[in-house]
Amino acid sequence: MKTLTEIHADIDARVKTISDDNSDWLCRMGCDNCCRRLAEIPRLTAKEWELLRDGLAALPPEQLLDIGLGIAALAEQTSRPVICPMLNQSLGACRVYAHRPVACRTYGFYVQRDKGLYCTEIEARVSEGDWATVVWGNHDAVDRSLNALGDSRDLTEWFALWQKHTNPADIF
Repeated sequence: MKTLTEIHADIDARVKTISDDNSDWLCRMGCDNCCRRLAEIPRLTAKEWELLRDGLAALPPEQLLDIGLGIAALAEQTSRPVICPMLNQSLGACRVYAHRPVACRTYGFYVQRDKGLYCTEIEARVSEGDWATVVWGNHDAVDRSLNALGDSRDLTEWFALWQKHTNPADIF
């Protein structure tokens, strides 16, 4: 069984290969299309949540408060797509980038059989004939590795549990 660190290393290697071989790759700082168009609330394994929680805990209180409000709103939102509460919308950047979940790390670089490329901009470029030599990562294999780490929960559920077991003054 792979650890989360090993899964991240595999993903980082695939992302680096694709980015290095394609200098015009769209997934870079400032491209936040995927963060603004989530099809569902992200699900995380306990190991992913532990890493994300560490990143959240390291944020300044005002950023954590903003994220907490975003997560609370996300829990109530029924329409889709949703905007990731970790996104700094004015900068187009993730506030917990080094601690982000696997789904965020693989987006735009991995595909799932019979489910397409997901990113409409990348799909458009591929259909135009660009990036014909790209060797995509296999998201099914990543999912199997993640499933071996244990059960997963929605981000909103993890956050609510964290709030329940932490002094609110320590969080906000």
